[in-house]
Amino acid sequence: MSYNIYHNLIIKTSLKEVFDAVSQPEHLNNWWTLKSSGKPELNAEYNLNFTDDYNWYCKVSKLKTNKSIHFKMTKSDADWNSTTFGFDLKEIDGGTMMKFSHVNWQDVNHHFKHSSFCWAMLLNGLKNYLEEGVIIPFEKRN
Repeated sequence: MSYNIYHNLIIKTSLKEVFDAVSQPEHLNNWWTLKSSGKPELNAEYNLNFTDDYNWYCKVSKLKTNKSIHFKMTKSDADWNSTTFGFDLKEIDGGTMMKFSHVNWQDVNHHFKHSSFCWAMLLNGLKNYLEEGVIIPFEKRN
């Protein structure tokens, strides 16, 4: 059995702007990672660096430009290694509906619960970044 995290939110901006914010390293660094690298291409590797101790890797496992991008973790901690997270986007009146998922967790343990909370906070930060230009300094992100 596996466990999943889901969050839906509306972001009042275009599909392309949301897609770029969840797929381009220069945007990821403004709301999530300390520094990252990668290209939104199928099977491309991303480096997600949070600190020297949390220097993780994943690969693009699903891609539809401006509509969907999913990442399969390849090198992270034991709880994240089995997981895939992704962003599915749909244009709606006044913006973009984002359906976020982080699936295939093996346990509903502390790390699962903490990650769910952190994703909610980070996705709210993403919304504020795109709608208002707010960049929360890395050390103040959850």
